Amino acid sequence: MRNQLFMTRYYSSVTKPVLTPLALAIALAPAPGWAENYFNPAFLSDDPSAVADLSTFSRNAQAAGMYRVDVYLNNTFLATRDIAFQAVKTTGKSAPTDDSGLRACLTPEMLKNMGVNTGAFPLLAKAAAGSCPDLASAIPAARTRFDFAQQRLDISIPQAAMVASARGYIPPQYWDEGINALLLNYTFTGANSQDRSPGGSAENSYFLGLNSGLNLGAWRLRDYSTWNANSGDQNSDSDWQHISTYLERDVVFLQGELTAGDSYTPSALFDSLPFRGLQLASDDNMLPDSMKGFAPTIHGIARSNAQVTIRQNGYIINQRYVPPGAFTINDLYPTAASGDLTVEVKESDGSINRYNVPYSAVPILQREGRLKYAATVAEYRSDSSQKEKVKFSQATLIWGLPHGFTLYGGTQLSSHYHALAIGSGANLGDWGAVSLDVTQATSTLADNNTYQGQSLRFLYAKSLAQSGTNLQLMGYRYSTSGFYTLDDTTWKRMSGYDDDSRTDSDKSRPEWADYYNLYYTRRGKVQLDINQQLGGLGSLFITGSQQSYWHTDEKDSLLQVGYSDTLAGIAWSVSYNNNKSAGDA
Repeated sequence: MRNQLFMTRYYSSVTKPVLTPLALAIALAPAPGWAENYFNPAFLSDDPSAVADLSTFSRNAQAAGMYRVDVYLNNTFLATRDIAFQAVKTTGKSAPTDDSGLRACLTPEMLKNMGVNTGAFPLLAKAAAGSCPDLASAIPAARTRFDFAQQRLDISIPQAAMVASARGYIPPQYWDEGINALLLNYTFTGANSQDRSPGGSAENSYFLGLNSGLNLGAWRLRDYSTWNANSGDQNSDSDWQHISTYLERDVVFLQGELTAGDSYTPSALFDSLPFRGLQLASDDNMLPDSMKGFAPTIHGIARSNAQVTIRQNGYIINQRYVPPGAFTINDLYPTAASGDLTVEVKESDGSINRYNVPYSAVPILQREGRLKYAATVAEYRSDSSQKEKVKFSQATLIWGLPHGFTLYGGTQLSSHYHALAIGSGANLGDWGAVSLDVTQATSTLADNNTYQGQSLRFLYAKSLAQSGTNLQLMGYRYSTSGFYTLDDTTWKRMSGYDDDSRTDSDKSRPEWADYYNLYYTRRGKVQLDINQQLGGLGSLFITGSQQSYWHTDEKDSLLQVGYSDTLAGIAWSVSYNNNKSAGDA
């Protein structure tokens, strides 16, 4: 019976003596030796042939096989994948850089999907499909490290071996659709009010909002419904309303999202409309963060291996190294709406070349090469009984061009409405950013008359860094008397009250806010949004707008002024708001 689990092995070297005094002295000297603990496999079974080879574990290594691991490329998470691992010897280039004793099997196809320029390395280019070439031998300075405890595989590949891509880019092959799931979010509020005076009454009111959903593969089903209940001494009522339901999924190769059901059209060019139908539109969430929004493209020339540093408003927003020659940087993270960029090129000899790139942006601007689209085929959706549920289609396209220009256009079509819009935006450097577009529309209204009109829109943004003034947006829209929107053509009558939002007791006292009159069309609208930094004294903002109408002197106006600062570590603010609608006394 064996009772020894761990045994100690002794190793020594033996030298055959030669009959000389020197050899005899060496032979009598202590011989080098060492010892190690090992697991005695005979302890597991009396039959040695029934015991598996445990030599791998005796070296603190791991068994080869398939493992589900988190894959990181150059410290950026890619995906969670099942990766095959092979046992390797601890000598030679193929030795692992960790103590797992394993090497990840990375096929040429897998490396290509990760963005590796496999065609530039013969060992990878000639490797058979499904084979596992040694990464360290194929690409100089490349290595992998497997953290067995964390089930994490780190892959390090020199940037020169990668296909050029935007920072933060993850190939679609590694995108995850998530798990199948049922979702339910709810909001419940209630109130009880009592009149304690003699003969007083009590009232109860409740509200329940339900956001439910189903995730199944790439599809997402969402529904929003509400319940209202009111009760008192005299009467009580409750109302269950279904607000919206839609089904959506990503369309990866179009970098867009398909929506079926209840949603809203984009508002970049036309007024946003509620609809029930189909919409396919670009989804910026499919872009890496460094490609979202608008930022200028930086061009320059380096005389040597140089460090390029980009600052905005005194802050470093980007720094990288470029080889000699012309360079282009087109993946800046979205910056503030405006503020000149300072580019500093530091050469290897220490000399510095510094220049400014003026930058401002309006909402419509897109990066060079970016194509943003939206197409909708649907039925107009409204809870108002005063509106028709007309069928319509809408398409918009926004294209980012070189040199800071953006071209855009779109159309809206229905049985009673035709509109075509076209415009352009530009980053004008020291002059700021501007966009200008015009819309031509033909409308048939409730009086069965046909109207034609045009609407001109102008937007401007500029930052004055020296004074700390940020003119975030200044806009003006002018419309002729015959210009109407698609929403205007859905009214059943030329004027009246939209009384759906009022109870029966309110209908005898209509509010001006419920009133509409299609003879009073929009004329001019001006808007302004300014933010002023006051150094160590806080900041001030001013927001204002005014809308005028044809055939009436009534106007809509809005003015908001606010000031904020920090005192003794406490943030505080004060604001003023004045809002006036047409028809208000």
